[in-house]
Amino acid sequence: MLLNKKIPAFYIINKVKLDLFYVLVLSFFVLFITEKYNGLLPEMPLTIPAFLGTAISILLSFKISQSYDRWWEARKVWGAIVNDSRSFIIQLQTLTAKGNDEKIKKIAFRQIAWCYSLGQSLRGLDPLENLEKYISDEDIEELKKHNNKPLALLYLHGMDIKELKEFNQLEIYSQLQLDNTLVRLCDAQGKSERIKTTVFPVTYRLFLHAIIYLFVVTLSISLKDVAVIFEIPLLLLISTAFFLLEKTATHMQDPFENKPTDTAMTAIARTIEINIKQLLKETEIPKAHQPEKFYLL
Repeated sequence: MLLNKKIPAFYIINKVKLDLFYVLVLSFFVLFITEKYNGLLPEMPLTIPAFLGTAISILLSFKISQSYDRWWEARKVWGAIVNDSRSFIIQLQTLTAKGNDEKIKKIAFRQIAWCYSLGQSLRGLDPLENLEKYISDEDIEELKKHNNKPLALLYLHGMDIKELKEFNQLEIYSQLQLDNTLVRLCDAQGKSERIKTTVFPVTYRLFLHAIIYLFVVTLSISLKDVAVIFEIPLLLLISTAFFLLEKTATHMQDPFENKPTDTAMTAIARTIEINIKQLLKETEIPKAHQPEKFYLL
């Protein structure tokens, strides 16, 4: 997640350098054509590139809006995960019979593992990384049997809750409360996976880029009487604005891709870990996840 800090210029330029190279090549090509076939080319009124520029602005506005909706939905889902993780542990502590502290601690640490595992899984990384700090070897072996590791962790939660009920450590209504929280956690995982697997139409980006290049061509022809020293920088400057907005939307539309614009799942999971360990009155409490330069993972 980008923070309210100064973003390095190289990071911004790096996102559009290839597109700007294409614009530069295209501009020199159009310049060559207009110089060589000046008498054959018709006059290009500025209203044509102006119309294309307006169309590009509308398309960009729509894409940015839709992309932000996806990014904000992802953030809301992880906000719900924070709330339900806290509630889950408090419910275990207040609804189970006395003498189950070790069982509660086991489930609580597994919930921490679930948060980290889900974040890793959504980013396409190893969902078992560093989980040995939170769950037993027996649980690790059970997870290896499943393709969906976070779902397997929720399954183990359910089995432990069932065991507590069978040994009369939970009343039926208490079990229902815990099951409802577990369902909400599973629902949050499903929402995150839906956002991850639903691809924003690639053709939209391709067509938008094609229109931007067409805009550059028509504007270059319209400015054929302008000196090259002014025309080329102007084309690069205008196209840079369009491409940067398009790149911003493209990064926001995929909030689980291990990029600076991601939802800060690692930092959120660390916050959940801190909260849960404090509820358990643990002595070793980790520090909050610190930002890496201008973004927080």
